[in-house]
Amino acid sequence: MSLRPSTVLTSVTAVSALGLLAGAALPVQAEEPSHYVALGDSFSAGTGTRAEVDDCYRSPHGFPALLADAHGLQLDYQACSGAETADVRRDQLGALSPATDYVTITIGGNDLGYASVITQCALPGWLSNCQGRINDALALLHSQMPQRYDALFAEIAARAPAADVVIGNYPHLFNGRDCNLATFFSAAEMRALNGATDQLADVIAERTQAAGFRSVDARPAFQGHAVCDSPEWVNGLSWPIQESYHPNRDGNIGYADIFWPGTSDTAPTSTTGSATDSRGASTGEATVSRAQQVRAQADAVLAMDLTGSTNLRLARAEGVPTGELTRLVAQLRSDDLATLEQALAGLAALDEQHATRAGR
Repeated sequence: MSLRPSTVLTSVTAVSALGLLAGAALPVQAEEPSHYVALGDSFSAGTGTRAEVDDCYRSPHGFPALLADAHGLQLDYQACSGAETADVRRDQLGALSPATDYVTITIGGNDLGYASVITQCALPGWLSNCQGRINDALALLHSQMPQRYDALFAEIAARAPAADVVIGNYPHLFNGRDCNLATFFSAAEMRALNGATDQLADVIAERTQAAGFRSVDARPAFQGHAVCDSPEWVNGLSWPIQESYHPNRDGNIGYADIFWPGTSDTAPTSTTGSATDSRGASTGEATVSRAQQVRAQADAVLAMDLTGSTNLRLARAEGVPTGELTRLVAQLRSDDLATLEQALAGLAALDEQHATRAGR
């Protein structure tokens, strides 16, 4: 059967009504749980909720699990962190059948190199080719993704002809302010990343309509809940690193409501999905100490190798004072919390100065 929120109990209600009309106390047979297959990538697997189950993540706090629990669905959780459209076709569609009632999916971000784009844009501006990476992703989006979506959606329709198939997109991650001292997103870069999300959403909506499926839009619900918002539904830079830039537990409750309005009425609001310290650094975990947070941020910046010979040449060419840069990076190896915080703040200031000179 085709499953929609308004028709879940239709057959049970009809049997009850017939029994009343006949004046008989007929037992109502419970309907078999509707078969729900959750396809897709890390946004469907619940990455960001700090509850990894297996190599694909598949969190019990991911929105597919919340939907199944709230509406009594029989969940076949196929979504896998890191999946591209080809992975879904190869590894996940075998779960579909003519008996499948309901299908949800988020997909496409990894085809476009989501993680590598975010990583590039998080670098200081004098090292980053953020706009170049975004442009590469957009070129692929418009040249290849329509065909990839069409092939995937056609196969879903063929394998699950009776299913209600709902395609989701991705929220804006940024609100224009980078509150994490271990990342260096400029305002222009954040606008460009959100703009790329909009272009991807347009392609998803077009191909979903062409396939005859339903589409849902995550962007309105996540407005006011981006990284550095309060409350944020998306983790900023977090540890373990895979939790970064994905919806936390509250964000997955929001996603569940997007796919099936009213689901949040039965889902408890999370108090552990994310945390923001006094400097605004997103940790994703309320029990992480201040010292651990700052140490992790310092290590993340050290991993950028800002004072390697090649990177120093790039900094010098961009007008960055390399003596000050070298001094601040050396301070990141300190064991003193205040020194680490001052060094991180100093590096953020160097990046802001560079962005101002570059007109970003």
